[in-house]
Amino acid sequence: MATKHFPSLDELAIVETRDALHAYSRILGAWLKSCRPKRKHWWHASLRPSLNGLTTGVINGGIDFEIELDLRNNQLLIRTATGESHREALAGQPAGELADIVADFLSARGIDDTDGTRAGGGSEQSKRFDAYSTEQAHRIARALADVAAILKQFRAGIREQCSPVQLWPHHFDLSMLWLPGETVAGQDPADEESADKQMNFGFTLGDEGITEPYFYVTAYPLPESLPKLPLAVGTTWRCEPFDGAVLLYRSLADMSDPSDYLLNLYTRLLSAGREQMLERTA
Repeated sequence: MATKHFPSLDELAIVETRDALHAYSRILGAWLKSCRPKRKHWWHASLRPSLNGLTTGVINGGIDFEIELDLRNNQLLIRTATGESHREALAGQPAGELADIVADFLSARGIDDTDGTRAGGGSEQSKRFDAYSTEQAHRIARALADVAAILKQFRAGIREQCSPVQLWPHHFDLSMLWLPGETVAGQDPADEESADKQMNFGFTLGDEGITEPYFYVTAYPLPESLPKLPLAVGTTWRCEPFDGAVLLYRSLADMSDPSDYLLNLYTRLLSAGREQMLERTA
């Protein structure tokens, strides 16, 4: 893979656009939760990176459909298997307005609105994002695409089960889960959230705990010795706001070969996690 030079993301400049896209992504997530059968670890409710942004992928129903946040063309796009479509420009409007547009379009075509889809934008349905920026949306789209490409390359070399590379509407983070197939002693095997050993390799555009964009790697259950693993300059172990390795996005973007650094970081942490988390038989 050719070296990727990640776009710069100003943590203050992206805030309003990030928050708008976060709210809009929850609309897509609400339709996924409503229309798809549940999969373990909630994989049915996550979005997938697309050529132009983020998509639900095909949702099967009476009429199959897809909803996409097309960030390169700055629009929400709804398509159905019958060839009908609707485009709505993204302009910082309240998520509730977009949720109603999606629900009305689909309902008119026999795809019933169910509880929760019109409220998919989250608790602040009426909030307007006046500082929404098309330029910042383009930057976010490029960053998500670049990170997704690295995660997919990393995922391709792993022999154990992994989740899709997916974006979570609830927290607005892009991630991939490694599942070695072992369970945590004492946990109910039917509760995969608590029972499955796992490592999470992810990226978020900032949150309440760390306000700027950052990469993270976590392990569950966290081996006592894993945080003692020396890390390359730029990545640190943190115990707040969560236990895990953290790399600030701006640190990676300034590197001469950020993709190589990120792949090496992921590979080293996975190797250490595999060694420390899995039971060994004599």
